[in-house]
Amino acid sequence: MTALTVSCAFATSLDSHRHAAVAEALGYRRAYFYDSPALYPDVWGQLYRAADRTERIVLGPAVLVPSNRHLMTNAAAIAGLAGIVGSERVSVAVGSGRTARLGVGRRPLRWAEVREYVAGLRALLRGETIDWDGARIAMMHGDGYAAVRPVDLEVLVAAAGPKGVAVARELGDGVFGGATPVPGFARSPSLAWGTVLAEGESPDSERVLAGAGAAAAVFAGHYPIGSADPTSDDTELTRWRRAYADVPAGEQHIALHTGHLCFANDRDRPFVTGELVSRLELALDERGWWDKLDRLAAAGVTEVVFQPAGDIPDELTRFARMAERAADRPGTSGPSSCPQLSNLY
Repeated sequence: MTALTVSCAFATSLDSHRHAAVAEALGYRRAYFYDSPALYPDVWGQLYRAADRTERIVLGPAVLVPSNRHLMTNAAAIAGLAGIVGSERVSVAVGSGRTARLGVGRRPLRWAEVREYVAGLRALLRGETIDWDGARIAMMHGDGYAAVRPVDLEVLVAAAGPKGVAVARELGDGVFGGATPVPGFARSPSLAWGTVLAEGESPDSERVLAGAGAAAAVFAGHYPIGSADPTSDDTELTRWRRAYADVPAGEQHIALHTGHLCFANDRDRPFVTGELVSRLELALDERGWWDKLDRLAAAGVTEVVFQPAGDIPDELTRFARMAERAADRPGTSGPSSCPQLSNLY
């Protein structure tokens, strides 16, 4: 069986630094923090707070969006975090910013822009002087102000389509596939959402819908409403679209992305049911999750990045316990098998 590591991602909240400490205690290998300013607190503020509360877990943004900050700003933040926890505990992903940019009414960046940003970021962290935005720039931080250059750490490229995957192969240490597995990389994390059902638990329970409903709203409602043909004969999507019909022109992205991956907003809640979260494989019992993890590993995923919602510590614990028992199944080789949560450090 292909080995998987299990990490977590946070729809970065004011408590995410505490959640990272919980994840570390449970054995998660890495904790990634989202970078969508219209939705979540500043990613670097929470990462630096998490650095003060943890000792082993790898920390980093997933994913940085080039249009959010000047290149030097992110380079300094990365080097600062590495200076606090060590470069071996920092993993950085950079992408085109689908969620972050849709949240402010813009389309994702062109891959040529992302490529230029990743190349510039890596050059600055190596200690080089580069041309950027019409000027020569270099990191001038002295000892004690940031990690000493070169700052050697993992940089992933978040991609799914061919243009992004090409950038990942050229400039990345791996690919961050989001919800879409990307094969052919030694490092290929993929996000997972939802909750682990207890034996006999109903998918319609309040707890389950809190843990899985936000992701269901995004994938069954928000993204299709924003991209599907408005004349589609999909009855459910048509009804869901009508729930947003009174939104003023130019503000649909605000209404659609309110609660993005955190909670089902008032417009979405009538559509988010136990049947929906089950159909989307967001509410599964342990055996259902084991099968899903096996399929992800077979598709080339090397790391499952679980993003909890609802009661975050409880959801982290449920997923970790499920993963630990998966590694102990007959036919696996214990903590080195898929998925991997024990003896990580």
